[in-house]
Amino acid sequence: MGKRRRVDERRNKRRPAVVGGMVAVVVGATGLGVYALYGGAAAEDGAGTAKKPAVKTGPLSAAEVTTAAETFLTAWQKGSVAKAAAATDDTAAATALLTGFGKDARVTDVTLTPGTRTGDKVAFSVKGTVTYKKTSKPLAYDSALTVVRRAQDGKPLVDWQPSVVHPDLTEGDTLVTGEAGDPPVKALDREGGELTTAKYPSLGTVLDGLREKYGKKAGGTAGVELRVVRGKAAQAKKVSDKTLLELSKGTPGTVETTLSPALQAAAEQQVASRSRASVVALRPSTGEILAVANSNRGFNVALQGSLAPGSTMKVITSSLLIEKGLASADKAHPCPKYFTYGGWKFQNDDKFEIKGGTFKASFARSCNTAFISQAPELDDDSLTKQAQQVFGLSLNNWSVGVPTLDGSVPVQSKAQMAAELIGQGGVRMNPLNMASVAATVKSGTFHQPYLVAPSVDGRTLATAARAMSADTLAQLRELMNYTAGYGTAAGAMSGLGPDYGAKTGSAEVDNQEKPNGWFTAYRGDLAAAGVVQAGGHGSDTAGPIVAALLKTGS
Repeated sequence: MGKRRRVDERRNKRRPAVVGGMVAVVVGATGLGVYALYGGAAAEDGAGTAKKPAVKTGPLSAAEVTTAAETFLTAWQKGSVAKAAAATDDTAAATALLTGFGKDARVTDVTLTPGTRTGDKVAFSVKGTVTYKKTSKPLAYDSALTVVRRAQDGKPLVDWQPSVVHPDLTEGDTLVTGEAGDPPVKALDREGGELTTAKYPSLGTVLDGLREKYGKKAGGTAGVELRVVRGKAAQAKKVSDKTLLELSKGTPGTVETTLSPALQAAAEQQVASRSRASVVALRPSTGEILAVANSNRGFNVALQGSLAPGSTMKVITSSLLIEKGLASADKAHPCPKYFTYGGWKFQNDDKFEIKGGTFKASFARSCNTAFISQAPELDDDSLTKQAQQVFGLSLNNWSVGVPTLDGSVPVQSKAQMAAELIGQGGVRMNPLNMASVAATVKSGTFHQPYLVAPSVDGRTLATAARAMSADTLAQLRELMNYTAGYGTAAGAMSGLGPDYGAKTGSAEVDNQEKPNGWFTAYRGDLAAAGVVQAGGHGSDTAGPIVAALLKTGS
């Protein structure tokens, strides 16, 4: 009996331990051991051929996510760059950025504290000390990582992204602590008040852009700071470097802007309550930008976004069709349910049609086929030339004072060209561009928008090659006025007439449940445009934002 018990005890000691669904057989440090991971123990078949370990697939368990995150964070905190990088799915990229975190960013005494796990994502806080020569300052921010399963063996690893190190980092960016490349600036609104992110939260990217362009010209001196230095990908998008921490302040130079404190405050309030919203307001008679605001403060969609503008593009297209004698506001114009061109079948929202209607009726109701039906009569470059020559777009020559995208209307053919007529296909715009379109209709000629007066630094503003004829302009104003009073924009523009005009837009985006909602309008000597990404129809989403600014500016 005693002998059997001793045998059973020896057998029990050799039983595999079960940990988190994994089976492991462990022997003493001086012996040989076999580690079977995820049920993939090494074995041989009858012919003596080694079987490959089974690769674990499927969703990650909570334990796998937590363990992978802690392995990475623990190694990073200890300064073990090699171990931390090995815990990611891109060792080389992780090594470079984590090395720079200590060497170039000069961050020491790092403490990383995991937060709440949400699915495969783990939030964590970062604390440390940034030191440059004899100056030190504490650093604190929040970040997050995502755990994925490596394809070849199923091992849980941190999905490497630059944003893991800091949420403001994108591909190719680095963190650097040292004397600032550009002195700081004190930006003022048009009434002399200081513009700060504390007062206007969404102006961060604008202030970064002003510093980049005017820091040295404005006469300031540089301080010492930790900043994000942009890589090639971000530079191509005209994204400015970003200051994360000031160790010692420089002496700022002063830059005056055209922003209106009342309109900027109203714009901030409007986008703050909505997700992925952006808006711009400007003065048609001069081009002065009066307000810029974005829900997402990390990227300036309002000035640098590149989005299909949907039916707001029909303002430009209408001017083209009227000039070429293919449409006239009060004349009959086709609006069928469908129109096929270039092998594509186009239709209207809810497949509506207008029988015996005018072009004004089609514009006001935003009939797609009314515009597509004229594609066979146009040259491939007709819309591109109209956008460039009359509205000053798609030439990449605006000099606003901060980085902008000046719109893009590439030359295309057949179905793609037809799609561009209704703001889809290859057309790309942002609220600044579309506010400028409305402003051009209101003023009669293109005035390049600007945030800093050209007299400050002797810049030359872009100009348009020609203006619309008086007849074309009159008809275009009639179309926009009718749409504001009786068409798809009437709800948002209620009570703002009679000196007004508007156009709504909804731009379909692949793999997005709801379209981007657009709205552009003018009232008196004020024009504005906005977009709410994935928000739905422009009349319901961007419309109220734009209308609120028009009311404020009256």
